[in-house]
Amino acid sequence: MAKHERSYYFISVSKGEVTRQMILERALSLASELGLEGVTIGHLASDLSLSKSGLFSHFQSKEALQLQVLDFAALRFVEIVIRPAMACPAGEKRIRAMFESWLEWPKPEALPGGCFFVAAASELDDRFGPLRDRLVELQVRWLSVLAESARQAVAEGEFRPEIDGEQFAHDVYGIMLAFHHAARLLRDPKAKARARTAFESLLTAARRQPLAEPVEGEFASSPGNRGPGLSFLTPERTGVS
Repeated sequence: MAKHERSYYFISVSKGEVTRQMILERALSLASELGLEGVTIGHLASDLSLSKSGLFSHFQSKEALQLQVLDFAALRFVEIVIRPAMACPAGEKRIRAMFESWLEWPKPEALPGGCFFVAAASELDDRFGPLRDRLVELQVRWLSVLAESARQAVAEGEFRPEIDGEQFAHDVYGIMLAFHHAARLLRDPKAKARARTAFESLLTAARRQPLAEPVEGEFASSPGNRGPGLSFLTPERTGVS
């Protein structure tokens, strides 16, 4: 088969992409345990029985590799956490689906060190440069998704109108950070249960409460018939001075 034929080109590109994906999967797993600084071309070449030159041809530099690990982790997060939740109706159901998937996403077989983004945030928070900038961009996007989901819940009449989407996103993120601390550092067997309890409290506080049914015999609260109200108890009405 001639090399210029489309089928030959497709096979060649596909093989390269499979290799690249294999490299990134291993790099992400390593980064969850060793941090991004622990992800080097030499380490990966040894782990995967690849030549350094072959691996270098995919990424060109250590920083380029680390940036692609960040992007690969973000794509995985979208596929596991965000995309499935988008199949749910906008509002509380979608928010709940995202939270539950988020709680489950750092599977030990894929991320033995726990949530990659929590580890990366701790590693990069004071290291200014392209890696930190990219991580910040990804995290801001995720917070925006959470905030917009809260605003949609308000629009659907499920959350109270005064709910601040950004504050809601901040609070949900805080629950997840506490969960990772409890699960990874403290090894608390109730970490997930505590996270879910905190999340339910947040949802309860955000929900729009249904209007109470009027009690039979009460005055209707309408402009034409508001009832006596508190003015009924003023001294002038009661004769008390």
